[in-house]
Amino acid sequence: LSSPNEVTVTNTATHTTFKTSNTTTDNYTTTKPIATSSSSNSLSPGSEQHKQQQKQHEECNKYVQNGLSKDPTIKFLMENLLKLGCKPPQGFINCIDCGNKKAGAGFGMIEETILSSSASSSSTNDDNNDNNTNIMTREEEKEFNYRQTKPKCQQTLSDLQNQIKAQNANKIKLRLLPEIFLCQQHLVNQEHSNQSLVHELIHAIDLCRTKMDPINNCIHMACTEIRAENLSGECGIVREMVNGRIRNFKGHGSECVKRRAILSVEANPNCKVKAKDYVDVAFERCFKDTFPFDRHPNLR
Repeated sequence: LSSPNEVTVTNTATHTTFKTSNTTTDNYTTTKPIATSSSSNSLSPGSEQHKQQQKQHEECNKYVQNGLSKDPTIKFLMENLLKLGCKPPQGFINCIDCGNKKAGAGFGMIEETILSSSASSSSTNDDNNDNNTNIMTREEEKEFNYRQTKPKCQQTLSDLQNQIKAQNANKIKLRLLPEIFLCQQHLVNQEHSNQSLVHELIHAIDLCRTKMDPINNCIHMACTEIRAENLSGECGIVREMVNGRIRNFKGHGSECVKRRAILSVEANPNCKVKAKDYVDVAFERCFKDTFPFDRHPNLR
């Protein structure tokens, strides 16, 4: 579930893995090294590109720490996530290089588990293997192994389509690991980072409090995207004016929420064709839903 820079690639799945706890929000940022894109894996430690990545990474981590410790909305959402019984794991929030991915941030990393592979079924005869459509072919296993080598945030629409196809054929099991990533090279300032974190934390709360299935239920996905766009401040009037997207001041907030939600829903292969219809159906109810806030956070 991604926060768009007007274009997104969304990776979602049907299962979340929060743990029940009542702990504090310490240690939720990553201690892992910089995640680099495939195009930058060969960068020399002393090169200008590597120095720029390092600077972006350090600045992103500073934004995250400031948001967790100082921003009242982020602190409120983290506290409510814990009150709901969902403990984010250590390293819950990661600053990474997203390569060419056109997104500001995202929630959820997909874990794939093979249910039946060609290797595990090698003891059966070839005729039985040919008739068992639940068994992965060697080509499918090759695609699976290739996906495991890619940074999760850089998985493409084609990767997601292959994952969905394999899950529907009962060849793999998809599990959504609760993790927020911020695309460090796309963050503009502290406010942008805070809005991105709020957006992804709304997804985390929705997936904690309900039995949502955003990969297969397009209404579910539309609803959480509408809520995240609406409550994050990403459709604020100033930001939209700076980006040159103001056409009508009256009602522009809802127009912006719809536009951005449709972009996110379109990134799900299951929902792409009728993305606008799904957002339209879910909009009235989900736009009004401000949980866990008692009112819209911008209405102080």
